Amino acid sequence: MSLFALKSIDRAIQESERENQLRRTLGPFSLIALGVGAVIGAGIFTLTGVAAANFAGPAIVISFVLAAIGCVFAGLCYSEFSTMIPIAGSAYTYAYATMGELIAWIIGWDLVLEYCVGAATVSIGWGQTLVALLQTFGINLPAKFIASPFQPIKLPDGTLVHGIINLPAVFIVVTVSVILILGIRESAGINTIIVFLKVSVVVTFIFIGWKYISPANHIPFIPPNTGHFGNFGWSGIVSGAGVIFFAYIGFDAVSTAAQEAKKPQRDMPVGIIGSLLVCTVLFILYSYVLTGIVNYKDLNVAAPLSLALVKIPIPWLSTAMNLAVLAGLTSVMLVMLLGQSRVFYSMSRDGLLPKLFSSVHPKFRTPWRCNLVLMVFVGLFAAFAPIAVVGEMTSIGTLFAFVIVCAGILIMRRTHPFIPRPFKTPLVPLVPVLGIIANLFLMSGLGWSNWARLIVWLAIGLVIYFSYSRKHSVVQRESPK
Repeated sequence: MSLFALKSIDRAIQESERENQLRRTLGPFSLIALGVGAVIGAGIFTLTGVAAANFAGPAIVISFVLAAIGCVFAGLCYSEFSTMIPIAGSAYTYAYATMGELIAWIIGWDLVLEYCVGAATVSIGWGQTLVALLQTFGINLPAKFIASPFQPIKLPDGTLVHGIINLPAVFIVVTVSVILILGIRESAGINTIIVFLKVSVVVTFIFIGWKYISPANHIPFIPPNTGHFGNFGWSGIVSGAGVIFFAYIGFDAVSTAAQEAKKPQRDMPVGIIGSLLVCTVLFILYSYVLTGIVNYKDLNVAAPLSLALVKIPIPWLSTAMNLAVLAGLTSVMLVMLLGQSRVFYSMSRDGLLPKLFSSVHPKFRTPWRCNLVLMVFVGLFAAFAPIAVVGEMTSIGTLFAFVIVCAGILIMRRTHPFIPRPFKTPLVPLVPVLGIIANLFLMSGLGWSNWARLIVWLAIGLVIYFSYSRKHSVVQRESPK
């Protein structure tokens, strides 16, 4: 039994076209909305201020451009793969066709860090945002039902109390899971509405806030380096790019919906690159306005946007922005849980996970049992886990996936040079190599603790693979002995 048995592209596509297939209902606009929905969330509202205050200053605008370039390398490689192999599974499916089953399993297990753990963490942030919004209207929910028993929260009077269960976080996990079970068309439609809402509010902030920019806050635009690498200057811009890279996480989730795209060969590149372009433009304008309204030295706070809103004498804007944050987090969860269920769906069809993960509802044509399992797992995490800094853990898993996809393009160009490619990554091998270098560079800056967590997580996955998945693998069972 080979650890690196390949699953041919023809076989993967044929299996996707058999009965029990997912419903193809997504067009290019819906795919772009999925990408934007995944990207514009917690990152833009929190990380921009921290990166500006500690690393780049007003030049955080340039940091967003650098981070986007790194994402584009991976996005171009994702686009080629998604048109060659237009089925569910994203990086897992691509790795299976290029590097073999063991690497495919590792990347599929790794994606849990991006999608599942990320969605659980976002749900906790969603709950906190809702509680804060309700407090502005004089509504105070019982403290014991809005936080984990392991995480103290501060009441309006300043006292610290421990909760019993985080019900707001559980509520949004259940709600999003039900939406996903009802159908991809319905999920995409709701996501498109949410994306329109939050993009409209962000654009409104940019448009209104532009009038309140103080030119003095942008001088100097690139603060001089303090003598330490990463503390302002050009090295600070690079460090800032590494920090705000986390704001871009999620665009790759578009590729998990390839099997539900109407014309994946045409629409997948549009969805992936289009969502990156839309988000980059919004991020640049948003960060320019934010650092223009508030001096970058004052932005090292958890909610930098609130500082800017205080300086804008429009009361309704603050409420609208809080609603935008809620909408942003909701759409991030929707796309993350959709992506996770589609990766598990593909792994289950290959025998690497139990069949319940690929069970499709006869009416809704969605992997509903998989969604239910994820709802329980993510819901438990949301209900009882303390609020922790898991953004870096999520990011290292995502960057690892990007490296695998870029390497896969190099392999496929050598092993399958004549296979039809409706979209071809330009400047191969330059673009994939630059993608690998850029993402490994960003991984190297995440610290040994995050590398240790990644290694432990992958070790757990290998135990599952050798104890269950390898024995049940469809490819392994059918390969000649």
